[in-house]
Parts: sequence; C-alpha cells; structure tokens
Amino acid sequence: EKMLRAAREKGRVTHKGKPIRLTADLSAETLQARREWGPIFNILKEKNFQPRISYPAKLSFISEGEIKYFTDKQML
Repeated sequence: EKMLRAAREKGRVTHKGKPIRLTADLSAETLQARREWGPIFNILKEKNFQPRISYPAKLSFISEGEIKYFTDKQML
C-alpha cells in the first residue's frame, strides 16, 4: 500500500527509462467484479460522467454535481 501511494504521489514511475505501472494485487473475484462494470463504465465515460471504479468493485460517477455510488448493477 505504501508503494502504491508513493507511486501515485510521484506520478510517472520508470525503470531503466521505461514507464512501469504499479497496481494493487486483487483477487480473481474482485477483478471479475470490476470487469463486469466495463460496458457501463464505457458508456458513462462517453457521456462525460467521469466514472471511477473504487475498491473493491464500486462504480461511482458524477451526475448533476453529485457523486453517485453503486455496488450492484441492478441498483443502477
């Protein structure tokens, strides 16, 4: 967690001049749950709703100046 936080603060992380990406080590179940938000995420992004997926697999976006959170696609 400390490494990820430091990488976020620094911005771009490189190794021998090549950019590298550091990500959290998530379970297969969490990764699958995040992937399932993909189509909805893309539609929201196209419509400029500024979508985000937060841990573990919660979708949020801005609508009418408010941040909306969803943990289940059925609730959306």
